[in-house]
Amino acid sequence: MTKADLIEKIVEKGGFANKGEAEKALAATVEALREALVAGESVILAGFGTFKVIERAARKCRNPRTQEEMEIPACMVAKFTPGKQLKDALQK
Repeated sequence: MTKADLIEKIVEKGGFANKGEAEKALAATVEALREALVAGESVILAGFGTFKVIERAARKCRNPRTQEEMEIPACMVAKFTPGKQLKDALQK
């Protein structure tokens, strides 16, 4: 599903008058999620899941072409954990 497809679904299911309003709502939602995650907060959407920030530890890997060992630095990444209702819906 693309962003345009998602906006179509939001118009259809959300009762928005046009695509412009739905696009603004989606942009505001994404921006609010981004701001919360950048601030280190978790975002819990009941029935859907949880977005949170975790620290991925530094690790060593090997370049498959040269076999040279290299270090991948630690970094912060966003993680999504599906909620029970979403897990159950996916199993049907």
